[in-house]
Amino acid sequence: MGMSAGGGKGGFNSEPNLTPMIDVLLVLLIIFMVIIPMGRKAFDVQLPDPTVTPPPKNQKVNQIVLEVNPGEQFLINKAQVSKGELFNELKKIYEPRPEKIIFIKGDPEVKYQDVIFAMDQARGAGVKVIGTTPPVPGSKQ
Repeated sequence: MGMSAGGGKGGFNSEPNLTPMIDVLLVLLIIFMVIIPMGRKAFDVQLPDPTVTPPPKNQKVNQIVLEVNPGEQFLINKAQVSKGELFNELKKIYEPRPEKIIFIKGDPEVKYQDVIFAMDQARGAGVKVIGTTPPVPGSKQ
């Protein structure tokens, strides 16, 4: 590698020794391969099925929808709730229920932070949050 053995002229060899440089590169490669997957973070989100099937006529629908409207307006199944009372109202609604699932519907005009606030309040009340898409313009809901 860096030494020459035997015959010829005596003197120094000017070829660089590549072994330590390759070792350093392999160690850096291993470090980056280990560190990069550890930096990834994800949110667990369950989105509803985009094909909506209407419920049977005689079945009672007991799902709760939290609507987030512009101007910090929150509606739980069309009932107005103030921002300060949102957590307490969700806690009161879901305490006796065995199935703790809520659908959050954000208006397209609403700030993202208002929707995240509503999701945080629901999770704090012990509810599993499922996001919904905004209504399609011109459709009846």
